[in-house]
Amino acid sequence: MDANDYNIAIIGAGVAGLNAAITAARHGARAIVIDRLGAGGQVINVDRIDNFPGPSEGMSGFELGPMLQMQADEAGVEFALDTIRSVSKTDSGFRVAGADLNLTASAVIVAAGSAKRTLGIPGEAEFEGRGVSHCASCDGPLMRGKEVCIVGGGDSALDEALALSAHASRVTVIHRGPRLKAIAALQTKVHEAANIDIRLNTVVQAIRGEGGVTALSARDFSTGAESEIPCHGVFIYVGLEPHTAFLGDIVTLAADGRIVVDLDMQTSVPGIFAAGDIRARSVAHLAASAGDGVTAAISAVRHLAADGIEQPAKHYASAG
Repeated sequence: MDANDYNIAIIGAGVAGLNAAITAARHGARAIVIDRLGAGGQVINVDRIDNFPGPSEGMSGFELGPMLQMQADEAGVEFALDTIRSVSKTDSGFRVAGADLNLTASAVIVAAGSAKRTLGIPGEAEFEGRGVSHCASCDGPLMRGKEVCIVGGGDSALDEALALSAHASRVTVIHRGPRLKAIAALQTKVHEAANIDIRLNTVVQAIRGEGGVTALSARDFSTGAESEIPCHGVFIYVGLEPHTAFLGDIVTLAADGRIVVDLDMQTSVPGIFAAGDIRARSVAHLAASAGDGVTAAISAVRHLAADGIEQPAKHYASAG
């Protein structure tokens, strides 16, 4: 077997990817993490994290990401900033190609996470960055004393509604279903907040404004009534789309586009593993993603041992 640049290449620097990298390096593997955003991934935009073991008062994603990166650095993990374009088989493992980076690895862990799903309605793209946002912790201070809307009914939506309630005069949560989907603890906090309103069975049809957002158009499923809701900000949390396009058809995907894995996080291709909310049947909680990362790394290390690759590979990475 020819020498590869790395024993394990980890695509994605979120909680799943960083925990995978830490575990792999501590088991003696030469590991590299590649991500287009840097350590922490999308979690760095989360104002308060409660679904990950830590302080009882929670922590911010801005704290968690660097903390995990520091542990990975200390374990000897290497990092690269790039957008991965493809993963393909080689005689001795896999080639991971990005916009600039081109390397080979004996095993690959895909932990690229997901992108926030859009509504696909008029005004959404037009007012992106001018009132339409996917990050309450980033843009919440800009909404001080203003009315805002949250679209969605899951954990992320209610988390961000609570974060926005500290800045906005009024937060309206709009959910198309008959009941919220978030955990009970979050629902209780939202119902206790004096400046948060809930509108169920309601779909957003368009976002309106002149220069910036001034209102959104909504329709009530129950009555069919249409209304205009005044607001200066629209924060959208309606689910996630997995970042799997770069994989092509190299691994088997589920109907929702996520990667099919077994209990060892092994995909349909021996040597490629997946972890975090990019894998099928993920519960999309950070604690579960961390566990996925650890499982994928240990499985990858066992795969290397089965192939007789027990020592860190010499580094021959090249750009281009």
